Amino acid sequence: MQKFAEQLERIIPTAMTGTVVGTEGTTVAVADFPVPVGAVVQLEKHSGCTISGEVIGFQDHLTLVYPFQTVSGIRRGAEARLSSTSSVLRVGPALLGRVVNPRGDCIDGLPTPSLPDRVPREQKAPPALERPLIRKPLGTGIRAIDGLLTCGRGQRLGIFSGTGVGKSVLLGTMAQQTTADVNVIALIGERGREVSEFIQQDLGPIGMKKSVLVVATSDEPAILRIHAAHTATAIAEYFRDHGKSVLLLMDSLSRYALAQREIGLAAGEPPTTKGFPPSVFSSLPRLVERAGTNDRGSITAFYTVLVEGDDLEEPISDTTRGILDGHIVLSRSLAARGHYPSIDVLQSLSRLMDQIVPQSQVVAAQSIRELLAAYQDHEDMISIGAYRNGSNRQVDMAITLRNEINRYLRQDTADACTMTDARESLVRLAKKCTATPLAAVGTPDESTARVLEQ
Repeated sequence: MQKFAEQLERIIPTAMTGTVVGTEGTTVAVADFPVPVGAVVQLEKHSGCTISGEVIGFQDHLTLVYPFQTVSGIRRGAEARLSSTSSVLRVGPALLGRVVNPRGDCIDGLPTPSLPDRVPREQKAPPALERPLIRKPLGTGIRAIDGLLTCGRGQRLGIFSGTGVGKSVLLGTMAQQTTADVNVIALIGERGREVSEFIQQDLGPIGMKKSVLVVATSDEPAILRIHAAHTATAIAEYFRDHGKSVLLLMDSLSRYALAQREIGLAAGEPPTTKGFPPSVFSSLPRLVERAGTNDRGSITAFYTVLVEGDDLEEPISDTTRGILDGHIVLSRSLAARGHYPSIDVLQSLSRLMDQIVPQSQVVAAQSIRELLAAYQDHEDMISIGAYRNGSNRQVDMAITLRNEINRYLRQDTADACTMTDARESLVRLAKKCTATPLAAVGTPDESTARVLEQ
């Protein structure tokens, strides 16, 4: 009862009002309006109707409001009225299979669901010392990930890619085939036509049945794109707190950062690294840390990161890679050769894989990585015919097993793969590394062979 009273105290509107004194870009300056940052306000338009906005900061004695719509129709002297001091979402099991906007309202044209529970949009992350250790793998249905980059329940990974390399198809396949109980998918800054394409083509009826989609398209204000990320995370937290294993797919974290940059610059922050204000680099870990495990359930999160010019060292990519538990890099050169999913295994890493899979799989994965690296290091020589068979045992093996390794890493979207299938296929493939009968190969590594036989 006390918790409910505290929520009421935060959200019940008051009679506090202010006066619009000007606009600058996409922000509205309001005088005599001492409301907190994050408060929702109503701005009167010239036509007499109102639009909503959120307080993003202060400048001198003015309160800066970022409207949820365009500032067209806002006039000097118009009234601004406090609506609520925090944002609360309506949630419940009936959200499954629905598409919602950043405010949590269903936008799919179906009847309004019954949502009995309320949660704040922005919450604190679970305390560090209260997070259970991650010890169970989560199946994604993607053989290359489940075999070589295994993800644990509660782990957070980034999918780093440029445009047009199969990112959306990868997310849709994961949502269809994952072993998680619930999918929460945030589409942030996407083109409008891509939303329907993702739902109908990539996700499909099977994936949609156990998913909640939160959508904020590229034409919506930056503040709503930020809200979409927090709304999706809050919905995932709700299902996690009810004992579910949740897969959170956010596409993309880069557009969240760009929206945060727009808000920060509008609030008067100085641009620092490549035009990004400091608030961007503090907001990213606050959002990401909300995913993970607690004593009831787990949120396993995949955040896509758009790599500008395929540069993995640009500020957002570099920062994100440091705060996540692993990264999956999609390669444009692999996509150009029709190799899907276009996962560059050598550039990708799951930090927790060694702790959640059998030792035989760890050894098998390392064996395949060594062969991929050996082939890559000598690819130019192999291509021009300058490499002589028998010169290097690993390169000989890499050439012999090249096609089989590629068949393992490639996967059609309709090709379902379980964790067990991915592991057993990987171990069988790695055993060939220790048993291939090449005269010039030399003696197999006996310790590796012994582990693979276990």
